[in-house]
Amino acid sequence: MRISLASDSLDGIAPILMPEIRKRGHTVIVHGAMADERADWAWCCSRAAEDVASGAADQAVVCCWTGTGASIAANKVAGVRAALCVDAATAAGARRWNDANVLALSLRLTSAPLLEEILDAWFSGSTSSDETDLANIAYLSEIEN
Repeated sequence: MRISLASDSLDGIAPILMPEIRKRGHTVIVHGAMADERADWAWCCSRAAEDVASGAADQAVVCCWTGTGASIAANKVAGVRAALCVDAATAAGARRWNDANVLALSLRLTSAPLLEEILDAWFSGSTSSDETDLANIAYLSEIEN
């Protein structure tokens, strides 16, 4: 898969994100502090989300100190369902029940071992086929319009 990756700084887990994603066999497109472009969370995280919305990337991982701003910026892009995940169970649930296509992470809270667990859960997850779950996801598109 093509994964768009954005971080507003190189603090915390930021330096190991790209190698961890590549280790799982994905191609990485970088934004923000990892690239030669504006690194503020609203700019870089929305760029990563736009990659997903346009089809340039299949999914994205966005980060800022708390993860909150990254998630807010990504969710402003139509078609994006960003989930701030602090553990593997939340990441698995976000993929399954919410069909989340952008993973938001806190640079402050996420340790290296926890990052591995979250990425494993995220990338191994798939969307539920339950009619209620699918109806909820479809309704999000209606809200956007």
